[in-house]
Amino acid sequence: MLDIRQRTGWIFFSVMIAQVLLVSAQVQTRSGVRVLQAVSFGAFSRVQSVTSSGVRGVRDVWSNYAELRGARDENQALKQQLADLEVRLQEQRALAARTAKLTELLELKQAGPLPTIAAEVIGGNPNATPGIREITIDRGTADGVQPSMAVIGPKGIVGRVIGSPAAHAARVQLIIDRNAAAGALVERTRDGGLIVGAAGQPPLALEMVSQLADIKVGDLVVSSGIDGIYPKGYAIGWIETLEKGKESGRGLYWTVAVRPAIDFNSLEEVLVVLVPPRPATVEDEAPAPPGARK
Repeated sequence: MLDIRQRTGWIFFSVMIAQVLLVSAQVQTRSGVRVLQAVSFGAFSRVQSVTSSGVRGVRDVWSNYAELRGARDENQALKQQLADLEVRLQEQRALAARTAKLTELLELKQAGPLPTIAAEVIGGNPNATPGIREITIDRGTADGVQPSMAVIGPKGIVGRVIGSPAAHAARVQLIIDRNAAAGALVERTRDGGLIVGAAGQPPLALEMVSQLADIKVGDLVVSSGIDGIYPKGYAIGWIETLEKGKESGRGLYWTVAVRPAIDFNSLEEVLVVLVPPRPATVEDEAPAPPGARK
């Protein structure tokens, strides 16, 4: 019974809706547009407006995302270009520094009166054993290198070849090695002494200089040539500290610390003096480098 009533109600409701639609389809507004058409157009317009707003929102979000992604990619590309430029700049600086060093070495080779050959530092153990300071160069017997030949740099004395050189390599004992020694003199006063490697800092000491000598802090110490190995007049270093000898049997001599002219921690290229060592003499007449005082 209840189902018949519900069904009758639905039928009645449907008939009423149909009549309303039929009437709306026939009735016109003052502007001549049928009511059903106006209502349908209004409803569709609302739906279209909502849909268009949603589409525009999605389109704007996508556009913003695309722009953000493009900006991020562009930023990443700029960062990569900047990194590449920094690497190139460092390479250019390194090349400029190496060119400057090679230029100094070439000028020394051309100006010096002694035959030399350029060599590159390819290894060494500057800090392996306390007091032992050596390097390895890429020149050997095939290039005319012999034991005890002097090795110099643009700034002054580096050391000497030791051991038995190979065909294309040789060991060099640096002047700051604790076992190294060379004849030296103070350029300003011409007072002679012996330069030796020292354990502390600075790593050189000038020995056997009389306290009667008028030497001062800042005086340049150069090679004297009396050892028969190092050519005369090449820079060794500058006097950094100066004090009278202690009561140890050496009170007649100055205690002199010398700062090396060569920066051994950044040594890359050197010149080997292709002159065999000579017996040590008191007065060495080897030619001095250009500009050195005699």
